[in-house]
Amino acid sequence: MAVAPDICSAGPANFFSIAYDEETQSFLWGDVRVAETQTRQTQPTNGIEVVETREWLDSLDYVLSHGGADRAGRLLQHLALHARREAGVNLPFSATTPYQNTIPSRQQPPFPGSQEMERRIKSLVRWNAMAMVVRANKIQEGIGGHISTFASAATLYEVAFNHFFQAATGSGDRDVVYFQGHAAPGIYARAYLEGRIPRQKLENFRRELKPGGGLSSYPHPWLMPDFWEFPTVSMGLGPIQAIYHARFIKYLENRGLKTSSGGKVWAFMGDGEMDEPESLGSITLASRERLDNLIFVVNCNLQRLDGPVRGNGKIIQELEAIFRGAGWNVIKLIWGGDWDPLIQADRDGLLVRRMGEITDGQYQKYFVESGAYFRQNFFGTDPRLLKMVEHLSDVQLARMRLGGHDPIKVHAAYKAAVDHTGTPTIILAKTIKGYGLGEAGEGKNITHQQKKLNDDELEVFRSRFGIPIPDDELHNAPFYRPADDSPEIKYMQARRQQLGGYMPVRKERATPLKPPSDAAFEEFFKGTEGREASTTMVFVRILSKLLRDPEVGRFIVPVVPDEARTFGMEALFRQVGIYSSVGQLYEPVDMDTLLYYKEAKNGQILEEGITEAGSMCSFIAAGTAYANHGINTIPFFIYYSMFGFQRIGDLIWAAADMRCRGFLIGGTAGRTTLAGEGLQHQDGHSHVLALPVPNLLAYDPAFAYEIAVIIQDGIKRMYVDGESIFYYLTVTNEPLHMPEMPGAPGTREGILKGLYRYNVSQKKDSKLRAQLFGSGTIMFEVLKAQEILEKNYGVATDVWSVTSYKQLYREANDCARWNMLHPAQTPKVPYVTQVLKDAAGPFIAASDYMKVLPESLAQWIPGRLVALGTDGFGRSENRASLRDFFEVDAKHIVLATLHALAAQKQIAGDTIEKAIRDLGISPEKRNPAIS
Repeated sequence: MAVAPDICSAGPANFFSIAYDEETQSFLWGDVRVAETQTRQTQPTNGIEVVETREWLDSLDYVLSHGGADRAGRLLQHLALHARREAGVNLPFSATTPYQNTIPSRQQPPFPGSQEMERRIKSLVRWNAMAMVVRANKIQEGIGGHISTFASAATLYEVAFNHFFQAATGSGDRDVVYFQGHAAPGIYARAYLEGRIPRQKLENFRRELKPGGGLSSYPHPWLMPDFWEFPTVSMGLGPIQAIYHARFIKYLENRGLKTSSGGKVWAFMGDGEMDEPESLGSITLASRERLDNLIFVVNCNLQRLDGPVRGNGKIIQELEAIFRGAGWNVIKLIWGGDWDPLIQADRDGLLVRRMGEITDGQYQKYFVESGAYFRQNFFGTDPRLLKMVEHLSDVQLARMRLGGHDPIKVHAAYKAAVDHTGTPTIILAKTIKGYGLGEAGEGKNITHQQKKLNDDELEVFRSRFGIPIPDDELHNAPFYRPADDSPEIKYMQARRQQLGGYMPVRKERATPLKPPSDAAFEEFFKGTEGREASTTMVFVRILSKLLRDPEVGRFIVPVVPDEARTFGMEALFRQVGIYSSVGQLYEPVDMDTLLYYKEAKNGQILEEGITEAGSMCSFIAAGTAYANHGINTIPFFIYYSMFGFQRIGDLIWAAADMRCRGFLIGGTAGRTTLAGEGLQHQDGHSHVLALPVPNLLAYDPAFAYEIAVIIQDGIKRMYVDGESIFYYLTVTNEPLHMPEMPGAPGTREGILKGLYRYNVSQKKDSKLRAQLFGSGTIMFEVLKAQEILEKNYGVATDVWSVTSYKQLYREANDCARWNMLHPAQTPKVPYVTQVLKDAAGPFIAASDYMKVLPESLAQWIPGRLVALGTDGFGRSENRASLRDFFEVDAKHIVLATLHALAAQKQIAGDTIEKAIRDLGISPEKRNPAIS
């Protein structure tokens, strides 16, 4: 069936949907078939109208015979638009086409391989995938795993593996594939047949800690760094990442960092997965950017975990409407070749109308019932339909294949998708969940949770797919792999060799970068020499210098979600430009200003709009390009810190799994620095939420030189040494005086490890001593508190900069673990304990984050620890009022210090009461943590 393209220039586009079905030689208006026979049956009796109608039909037949279906479709659209414009004639709107295949059988290309050989290989993969899950659950009850997803998608994957997945091209490019997470057993089973995964690892599916190792439940690059590339089982993350990855490939090509050679990004997903907002949230970006290197394959088995995806509707039609409306090329793959003779005989459109009437819930019922039930309930609504299938037995009707299980149909859909240009493509392939499981769960609501098969079910499965396993071995569901010189194995190997190698496989292809020169960071070690600067301004200045660096400049990828001006990044617009796949087709309104909005095809900034999720996907694509594309791109993603871990924590976790590298920059960070914005925008917990991510280094720097040291070391560790880590830095927009970097030994080491002494009290003779910890912007409140304590209360205080509580916490725990496991050896002393061993007095820690952050170190600090933090909701106020409200300003730091000294019997209680009055603190003020 050829779908006529929309004619946007002729008027309001796509107000109705029209297609011409070459199988039945009739036009399709949305879900309504207008066959020539039906038209003639409803012709008017007026003689002139009969003649006019005949002339129009004859004219249309002439256009069809000489110009083809596409030309006829364009003509009809012109006529419809003209009728609407001149006389207000409106045809019924439909965003869908009839419920049948987009590609008619006569347009299917020849199948390039051996169907029989590929069927045998697919059967072996099916068996081993099933056996892997069944054996695992025989060994250990409840270990889990999924059989049914791959069972429904086996043909979709096998056709791609044998004919489409390019592991390498002549220019060194390749395809990128996001495998559906629940289909992992099938991918493992194929790799086993290829000889890439030993039997022992299959034996240990979902039991990775067994001797010899095992296989992870789903795609996890962290656990299998030479195999998996993308963790996709957190559903919805695969589709959105695939879109931004495809766009990032275009970005690399347009910037001259990568040669364009036709590699595709394939994303396999389930129809139930499309309910995740991430699955559909960015599809218009793909069409807007004309990402014809992107192919979605949706396995429409009509079921999700608990039941039908759309029991009372039709998910394929729903998705077609959504994606067609978003500008995608939609290929529907619904009916297998067994249906072709029936469709070709459907001269009056009765069959396709019946196909469109039935809900998905009823289709599921047909899958599990007999052929007789199918005949009676599907075809029995009209005697003419029954007549169409009278030559077929009930058994034959029950075996009528769906499109997603027909390799010829799948190949035709893939070929059309790969050859299509100008827009992304989505293939909607109808399948049966649990295909091949028979009574064990084929098409049933319980099939997603199916983990076991009994002996009878194993025998049915074995016989259906022709696996040469004797009856006496069936009970154990043994793995089966033919000899290396068998026709099946040789065929598999030959197909993959022709396509450039195995997939999936993960290789670190990039060569290490040369680090930027020390000169790029020197100015930040000197401070601002009396001028005020926010740490955000410092970061932007560092980024600007790195962009000009001859070694790393062209590899820097700034990512920002429509807040560049908020973060003071507009100067970079002119310096490196904003990436646009089409350049700048307009004159910006601020063209006459120095910092105008400059878009360019080779622009370096990824200005993603208002989408933290999309921006994070670009960060991931850039941060994994060292492995995926052999290019060491260095992403800097700056965003409102509140909208990072809280909003896109799942994507950050996925980035960690993918061994992503780069810098996450939490801008306008902290609960009290973002004046006026209030509850939703003020972040006091991102550093707490950063604690669980194992390979993420989190820093809350206070000074310019700290940021410089951290970024310089980070580039070296990630892009010179090749460590699989990434960074989170928080910066603020509060202008402050940036001091010179202290010259004391260990300062640089302390910045990176998380703690160093910033200054030492000059009150050498004081008997009252205390240690003050400061982080981020609250460091300047700590310095004010130091002055008050020494001047007004005679307390000598040292000030310590805590750049990373997480680094200190992790290192201390590592020491504690080592000591527990090595009781006979000299205990290790945590860094935080070593540095503070000679520090006298209580320890007062103040930050713009929750109290639990410093409290995590309490057991390793050699003295009383008092934590001040910003537990609670934010408020709309100025900075001074917010810090007073959350009790992290200088006066509350002073009070906490005096109270800690009183607890140690070093000062009297009435001194504290007087201090409360002198400092202007209300004892009855509301508790910010719960107000």
